[in-house]
Amino acid sequence: MTINRRDLALSTLAVSTLAVSALALTTPALATSADEEAVAKKVEAFRLAQIASDPKALGALCWDDLSYSHSNGKVEDKATFVTNATDGKSKFLSIEYQDPTIKVIGPAAIVRFHWVAEQEMVADGKKVPTNLHILMNWQKQGDDWKLLSRAATKL
Repeated sequence: MTINRRDLALSTLAVSTLAVSALALTTPALATSADEEAVAKKVEAFRLAQIASDPKALGALCWDDLSYSHSNGKVEDKATFVTNATDGKSKFLSIEYQDPTIKVIGPAAIVRFHWVAEQEMVADGKKVPTNLHILMNWQKQGDDWKLLSRAATKL
């Protein structure tokens, strides 16, 4: 059997086309800038709800099966997180989400940022600074994005 350049080129083209088609079927859709913008808005809404200690806003932004992990290893579900975040024992004086990155893959978004904050303990007025690295996972529900999980690491 003799194979000439034309036959080789055509078979290579056919295999490449099949490989690309198969990859397209198994790879999640890449994010649109609209998805990234929507997630960025939710992340900012979450930050503002934390500063305001707003239980309604925090609850609306979180998935019902939320897994919220603190930098000390404590893990809370949605109800516990919202209750503890809004119990009035402390108040945030500032929260900054520095150098955020958002990567949307299909119905999931991976958000990372450097958290720099200061809160004041209501009982004694003590100010406590925090410097963390945060990983948030958001999931799309219909047209809305909800916080699915959050993990923090002390820096």
